[in-house]
Amino acid sequence: MNDRENPLVSIVLPTYNERENIETLVPKIIDVFKENDLHGELIIVDDNSPDGTGELADTLAKKFPNITVIHRKVKSGLGSAYKAGFKKASGKIAMEMDADHSHNPRDIPRLVDAVLKGYDLAIGSRYIVGGNIVGWGIYRKMVSKGANTLAALILQINRFAKDVTSGYRAYRAKVLNKIDMSAVKSSGYAFQLDMLVETLRNRFKVKEVPITFIDRRIGESKLGLNDILGFFLTVLRVRFKKLRL
Repeated sequence: MNDRENPLVSIVLPTYNERENIETLVPKIIDVFKENDLHGELIIVDDNSPDGTGELADTLAKKFPNITVIHRKVKSGLGSAYKAGFKKASGKIAMEMDADHSHNPRDIPRLVDAVLKGYDLAIGSRYIVGGNIVGWGIYRKMVSKGANTLAALILQINRFAKDVTSGYRAYRAKVLNKIDMSAVKSSGYAFQLDMLVETLRNRFKVKEVPITFIDRRIGESKLGLNDILGFFLTVLRVRFKKLRL
């Protein structure tokens, strides 16, 4: 079977200035596919990175036949990058993953297994028993905890998920086919909350899987003030849509 035909798993990897990271991360993901007998594809969505990430992605795609690269002309945000990747994904399971080594590729089979056992969305969670964060300072911890606490208080969503901002996820393909992506308006990190809300609104089942999140060692975090404000506004927008979960 050709590596591009009927994959079980499609992993979408958004990139912007992640050349050094994907050089080592991509082979690790391919190794996980092989070691766990996972028929998978990797979709790299690059937003015209000035550091040459896109060019390296093309080189990797020549080496590994199960890699597809999407080149976008401008930096358009995390949410739109995932949407572009999801449109290209052909697997029964579509995954989100950060390109900066904060998500351990060896957790891929655990998230996939949760979906195969009947859940529609598996979230790699830092905030359930067994979950952990390594390398964050007090500011990042406060921002992350604050966002999750805000969502819990205003949306009462914590009975479904404790880590609503996690970007390590596995969706059953039918979830993405069912969700009205035009209703998912967030372009930044609030995209994760938006997608979770739409998943729950459509009565899909969610499972959290504990992971250890490791702060990036190469490059700079993309989290900025606009992302924090965008998350807050997303919580309010969702709340005033009279969410019924």
